[in-house]
Amino acid sequence: MATVVAPPLDPTAPGPVAGRKRPSLSRAGWATYVVAWVLVGLCIAPVLYIIIGGFRTNAEITVDPSGFPSTWQFVNYSEVLQSSTFWRQVGNSVICGVFTTLGVVVLGVAASYVLARYSFSGRAALYALFAAGLMFPMTVAITPLYIMVRGLGLSDSLAGIILPQIAFALPATVIILVPFLRAIPKELEEAASIDGASRLGFFFRMVIPLSVPGVVTVGILAFIASWNSYLLPLFILNNENMYTLPLGVQAFASQYSVDTARVLAFTSLSMIPALLFFTIFERRIVGGLTGAVKG
Repeated sequence: MATVVAPPLDPTAPGPVAGRKRPSLSRAGWATYVVAWVLVGLCIAPVLYIIIGGFRTNAEITVDPSGFPSTWQFVNYSEVLQSSTFWRQVGNSVICGVFTTLGVVVLGVAASYVLARYSFSGRAALYALFAAGLMFPMTVAITPLYIMVRGLGLSDSLAGIILPQIAFALPATVIILVPFLRAIPKELEEAASIDGASRLGFFFRMVIPLSVPGVVTVGILAFIASWNSYLLPLFILNNENMYTLPLGVQAFASQYSVDTARVLAFTSLSMIPALLFFTIFERRIVGGLTGAVKG
């Protein structure tokens, strides 16, 4: 039987990677990038205008509203940071955001686990009910919601904001977490059962660690939504000592309507925490939503 000998390799010949040209963008690709950068610029421009405007004087804003400061005025920001009202409103927003996030995560994981891992009559209808909750924003239900909160004696309190925010955040939380929990293999649960783990043991030891990306995603979304909430606090809160930052910005702008630069500085400081929070955890959010779609 004849044997075939392969010819020797030429060491000077370019490899499959070295000889391959880097793909170039087509006209459609360049157009997509240009449109994306234009949209990003339109979104970022108002934010930059507010932040830079806080470093200007009222006279400069009146003469040239869109210009840069001739001399950077840090006094506007320092006066806001030295205000006890600002830090009180920050504390109220943090309390609402933290407790809303905890409630959304705990109740959302529990409800999603039952819907994803157990078979019972009415499960599809219950899941459809959560999905239908996405179609009813808080704006539609604000009047009956206000009547309900007042009937419970929670008006003019942070609890009257936290509980409705948890309720309205649960539909999106369940929709995101159910695919994560459903993707956990049944064999893993059976192996844990053979090893003596109870259902609660499997939930805390296996389900929670495996669903961390989805839990982090819904937690971040709930916190940012709570931090930026304006309509619900506007209806529930009357005492200025209980104001959150969105209401504080509106009250501050009404009180210091003539001092435009100081109002811009207050607005900048109120939105910077949410921007930083979202920027830091952006990859977590995208990863969690991607996992939910794949699941």
